[in-house]
Amino acid sequence: MTYSCTVETPLGTMTAAAEKEALTGLWFTGQKHFPAATAGWSCQPDHPVFTALRLRLCRYFSGENGGVELALAPQGSPFQLAVWAALSRIPYGKTVSYGEIAREIARAGGLSSMSAQAVGGAVGRNPISILIPCHRVV
Repeated sequence: MTYSCTVETPLGTMTAAAEKEALTGLWFTGQKHFPAATAGWSCQPDHPVFTALRLRLCRYFSGENGGVELALAPQGSPFQLAVWAALSRIPYGKTVSYGEIAREIARAGGLSSMSAQAVGGAVGRNPISILIPCHRVV
């Protein structure tokens, strides 16, 4: 069962999705790659995942980093998951290039190189905006 709710942020309204005890999606209204099939989702704004999400976003937009336990479970291909995991390791307040992420993933996979454009494609499909920090990649 996928649960959902809307969350107001200083940047606009977002839709959140959760399964069991993990956040699976967080998209801005009108964002590209928003899931097409949401009719079966159950609106549960008081779900514990969404309570933690609201607190974490409040702290984030107040300039605080972390302090709120929130399991993330993005769904994607193995390559996308590797890119999103790399994004999650970017420290708060730091930026990295697509090429740096490509080199990191290539090294981890025993490859000599990887396309920065492929990384960019996966970054663009990040299903958990803000919390998986695609905005830190330049």
